[in-house]
Amino acid sequence: MDIERFGGPTVRFEYGGLIFVTDPTFDDPGEYPIGARVLVKLTPPLAPPPDRADVVLLSHDQHPDNLDRAGRAFLARATHVLTTPVAAARLGAGARGLEPWASADVGGVSVTAVPAQHGPDGTEHLTGPVTGFVLTAPASPGVYVSGDNASLDVVRAVAERFPGLGVAVLFGGAARTPLLGEANLTLDAAGLVAAADILGVGEVHAVHVDGWAHFTEGPAEVRAAFAAAGRPDPLGVQRGGHRG
Repeated sequence: MDIERFGGPTVRFEYGGLIFVTDPTFDDPGEYPIGARVLVKLTPPLAPPPDRADVVLLSHDQHPDNLDRAGRAFLARATHVLTTPVAAARLGAGARGLEPWASADVGGVSVTAVPAQHGPDGTEHLTGPVTGFVLTAPASPGVYVSGDNASLDVVRAVAERFPGLGVAVLFGGAARTPLLGEANLTLDAAGLVAAADILGVGEVHAVHVDGWAHFTEGPAEVRAAFAAAGRPDPLGVQRGGHRG
């Protein structure tokens, strides 16, 4: 699956004849407050926002490294925005919230919301709800988009519900903030490899591993972990600076 990368968690890809965009973030580098904390964006987006999207897969809206100001404006260019129920309520018209394991049919593609755990067990009240997604369509391999997830048990649950997936878009970066100290809010590089093994997928695209100061691992760690496991580079050959 050919994907266009914009940095951070944001990619564009085509599946089942539809254009999907994940967690749109297109703001410039700078400081982005979140409650009493500040997240620091280090690099600009790799490309301007797309002209449109059929579907935005929004894992959550409460953190600016997953939905920033320009990303919020981009939602108006999408025909469908699928996210968590609480995010949909905050975003208003045009956003649809899906409970875990609920599905929506969009243009012949079935989009199922799957669990995601944005930190260690018992921390959702601090980080807020997050969702992942599984896409299925006739005669096409299934696609898993993890969202911000730090739990391999969650990955196992997805693999049990959806055996035989073909592609995984996995959010990594081993994100950490003062909110949870040394605990990872997303998978580290070793966890990305383990997730790929659990899912049994041959094609992995790692995202959410660059562009922000609170990501404690970057592309180098991810590439090294996949190389050590004998797996292809999940960041791909960068064509034109932003394709994977």
